[in-house]
Amino acid sequence: MSDTLELLQTIHDLAGRRGVFRADAYFFVLEALEQAVSARPEPGHVTGEDLLEAVKELGRERFGVMAPEVFRAWGVRNTLDFGRAVYHLVDAGLMDRRERDSLSDFIDKFDFEHAFSLRALRAEA
Repeated sequence: MSDTLELLQTIHDLAGRRGVFRADAYFFVLEALEQAVSARPEPGHVTGEDLLEAVKELGRERFGVMAPEVFRAWGVRNTLDFGRAVYHLVDAGLMDRRERDSLSDFIDKFDFEHAFSLRALRAEA
């Protein structure tokens, strides 16, 4: 089986087994991680804060003001839920963590409605 098909199957199995978030949420986290890593000047560990910043940027690019609705459709209601998705991916062996990393790194980092509001999007442009 190719790596891509294996990843797809693993994510769909994870989403089905956990029953919390749709597979799209996990794929989005992995894509945000890739974006966060590529934004770094040198290779290194991506913190929860770095990852959430990439989530915000990618959400704005991809979904604009609809991002909160899309995230809710995936079962993601706040930044802590993205942290939970990260730890599901860690448990599945698809992401790594350092000992000092914590789920608390994802608590209340930004409000979806504010971060993806028309006003916030205009300020970014």
